[in-house]
Amino acid sequence: MITTVLMIEKPMVPTDVELVTTLHGEESLSFVVLMQPRGEQDRLLRALDDVALGELGDAVRESDVPEGQDALRPAHHALEVSLSALRATGADAVGRVVDEHPIDVLTSVVRETEADEVVVLTAPHYVEELFHRDWASRARHKVGVPVLKLFAHAE
Repeated sequence: MITTVLMIEKPMVPTDVELVTTLHGEESLSFVVLMQPRGEQDRLLRALDDVALGELGDAVRESDVPEGQDALRPAHHALEVSLSALRATGADAVGRVVDEHPIDVLTSVVRETEADEVVVLTAPHYVEELFHRDWASRARHKVGVPVLKLFAHAE
Protein backbone atom coordinates (compact mmCIF):
# COMPACT_ATOMS: atom_id res chain seq x y z
CA MET A 1 0.00 0.00 0.00
CA ILE A 2 1.23 3.46 -0.89
CA THR A 3 0.70 6.11 1.77
CA THR A 4 0.42 9.67 0.50
CA VAL A 5 0.15 12.79 2.61
CA LEU A 6 -2.01 15.12 0.56
CA MET A 7 -1.98 18.86 1.28
CA ILE A 8 -4.99 20.77 -0.03
CA GLU A 9 -6.47 24.24 0.35
CA LYS A 10 -9.93 23.75 -1.17
CA PRO A 11 -12.36 20.86 -1.75
CA MET A 12 -11.11 18.36 -4.29
CA VAL A 13 -13.11 18.20 -7.51
CA PRO A 14 -13.54 14.89 -9.40
CA THR A 15 -10.63 15.67 -11.73
CA ASP A 16 -8.31 16.17 -8.75
CA VAL A 17 -9.49 12.94 -7.14
CA GLU A 18 -8.89 11.01 -10.35
CA LEU A 19 -5.45 12.57 -10.73
CA VAL A 20 -4.17 11.65 -7.27
CA THR A 21 -5.77 8.20 -7.20
CA THR A 22 -4.28 7.14 -10.54
CA LEU A 23 -0.69 8.26 -9.96
CA HIS A 24 0.38 4.73 -9.04
CA GLY A 25 -1.71 2.59 -11.33
CA GLU A 26 -3.54 -0.21 -9.56
CA GLU A 27 -1.66 0.02 -6.23
CA SER A 28 -3.83 0.25 -3.14
CA LEU A 29 -3.74 3.73 -1.68
CA SER A 30 -3.94 5.38 1.70
CA PHE A 31 -4.25 9.16 2.04
CA VAL A 32 -3.70 11.45 4.97
CA VAL A 33 -5.25 14.74 3.91
CA LEU A 34 -4.13 17.99 5.48
CA MET A 35 -6.42 20.92 4.76
CA GLN A 36 -5.16 24.42 5.44
CA PRO A 37 -7.78 27.15 5.71
CA ARG A 38 -7.13 30.55 4.22
CA GLY A 39 -4.93 32.67 6.45
CA GLU A 40 -5.34 36.41 6.80
CA GLN A 41 -1.62 36.94 6.32
CA ASP A 42 -1.85 35.59 2.76
CA ARG A 43 -4.33 38.14 1.39
CA LEU A 44 -1.75 40.35 -0.34
CA LEU A 45 0.03 37.37 -1.90
CA ARG A 46 -3.26 35.97 -3.22
CA ALA A 47 -4.21 39.34 -4.68
CA LEU A 48 -0.82 39.58 -6.42
CA ASP A 49 -1.28 36.05 -7.79
CA ASP A 50 -4.71 37.03 -9.14
CA VAL A 51 -3.20 40.06 -10.85
CA ALA A 52 -0.38 37.91 -12.30
CA LEU A 53 -2.98 35.52 -13.70
CA GLY A 54 -4.96 38.39 -15.19
CA GLU A 55 -7.87 37.78 -12.83
CA LEU A 56 -8.33 41.36 -11.67
CA GLY A 57 -11.89 40.74 -10.52
CA ASP A 58 -10.69 38.02 -8.15
CA ALA A 59 -8.00 40.34 -6.76
CA VAL A 60 -10.66 42.93 -5.93
CA ARG A 61 -12.89 40.32 -4.24
CA GLU A 62 -10.16 38.83 -2.01
CA SER A 63 -11.67 40.46 1.07
CA ASP A 64 -15.04 38.76 0.45
CA VAL A 65 -13.72 35.24 1.18
CA PRO A 66 -13.55 34.04 4.82
CA GLU A 67 -10.10 34.00 6.38
CA GLY A 68 -8.52 33.12 9.70
CA GLN A 69 -10.99 31.78 12.27
CA ASP A 70 -13.90 32.46 9.88
CA ALA A 71 -12.33 30.02 7.41
CA LEU A 72 -12.32 27.04 9.78
CA ARG A 73 -15.92 25.95 9.14
CA PRO A 74 -15.52 25.99 5.31
CA ALA A 75 -12.18 24.19 5.71
CA HIS A 76 -13.76 21.36 7.72
CA HIS A 77 -16.47 21.04 5.09
CA ALA A 78 -13.88 21.00 2.27
CA LEU A 79 -11.95 18.30 4.11
CA GLU A 80 -15.04 16.09 4.53
CA VAL A 81 -15.99 16.51 0.85
CA SER A 82 -12.46 15.54 -0.19
CA LEU A 83 -12.23 12.55 2.16
CA SER A 84 -15.59 11.23 0.93
CA ALA A 85 -14.50 11.57 -2.69
CA LEU A 86 -11.22 9.72 -2.05
CA ARG A 87 -13.00 6.95 -0.13
CA ALA A 88 -15.49 6.55 -2.98
CA THR A 89 -12.59 5.40 -5.18
CA GLY A 90 -11.73 2.63 -2.71
CA ALA A 91 -8.80 4.44 -1.12
CA ASP A 92 -8.31 4.74 2.61
CA ALA A 93 -8.50 8.38 3.63
CA VAL A 94 -8.24 10.26 6.91
CA GLY A 95 -7.43 13.88 7.50
CA ARG A 96 -7.54 17.02 9.54
CA VAL A 97 -7.60 20.78 9.26
CA VAL A 98 -4.24 22.39 9.95
CA ASP A 99 -4.57 26.02 10.94
CA GLU A 100 -1.07 26.61 12.31
CA HIS A 101 2.43 25.62 11.20
CA PRO A 102 1.41 23.45 8.22
CA ILE A 103 4.95 22.42 7.25
CA ASP A 104 5.75 21.31 10.81
CA VAL A 105 2.50 19.32 10.94
CA LEU A 106 3.26 17.84 7.50
CA THR A 107 6.71 16.75 8.63
CA SER A 108 5.39 15.04 11.75
CA VAL A 109 2.56 13.33 9.84
CA VAL A 110 5.03 11.98 7.26
CA ARG A 111 7.14 10.52 10.06
CA GLU A 112 4.20 9.14 12.07
CA THR A 113 2.58 7.44 9.09
CA GLU A 114 5.84 6.44 7.38
CA ALA A 115 4.41 8.04 4.23
CA ASP A 116 5.90 7.22 0.86
CA GLU A 117 5.31 10.65 -0.64
CA VAL A 118 3.73 14.06 -0.27
CA VAL A 119 1.40 15.53 -2.89
CA VAL A 120 0.67 19.24 -2.68
CA LEU A 121 -2.54 20.02 -4.56
CA THR A 122 -2.80 23.77 -4.81
CA ALA A 123 -3.82 26.70 -6.96
CA PRO A 124 -0.93 28.52 -8.63
CA HIS A 125 0.82 30.87 -6.21
CA TYR A 126 3.30 32.62 -8.46
CA VAL A 127 4.66 35.09 -5.94
CA GLU A 128 5.27 32.42 -3.30
CA GLU A 129 6.76 30.08 -5.90
CA LEU A 130 9.10 32.79 -7.15
CA PHE A 131 10.59 33.11 -3.68
CA HIS A 132 10.29 29.37 -2.89
CA ARG A 133 7.87 30.05 -0.04
CA ASP A 134 5.12 27.76 -1.36
CA TRP A 135 4.25 24.54 0.46
CA ALA A 136 5.99 22.23 -1.97
CA SER A 137 9.27 24.15 -1.99
CA ARG A 138 9.39 24.36 1.80
CA ALA A 139 8.33 20.73 2.25
CA ARG A 140 11.07 19.40 -0.04
CA HIS A 141 13.67 20.56 2.46
CA LYS A 142 12.03 18.99 5.50
CA VAL A 143 10.02 15.84 4.93
CA GLY A 144 12.54 13.33 3.63
CA VAL A 145 10.22 11.80 1.00
CA PRO A 146 9.44 12.83 -2.58
CA VAL A 147 7.17 15.89 -2.88
CA LEU A 148 4.99 16.29 -5.95
CA LYS A 149 3.24 19.57 -6.67
CA LEU A 150 0.04 19.46 -8.71
CA PHE A 151 -2.28 22.31 -9.64
CA ALA A 152 -5.84 21.91 -8.40
CA HIS A 153 -8.63 22.14 -10.94
CA ALA A 154 -11.47 24.61 -10.83
CA GLU A 155 -14.97 23.36 -10.08
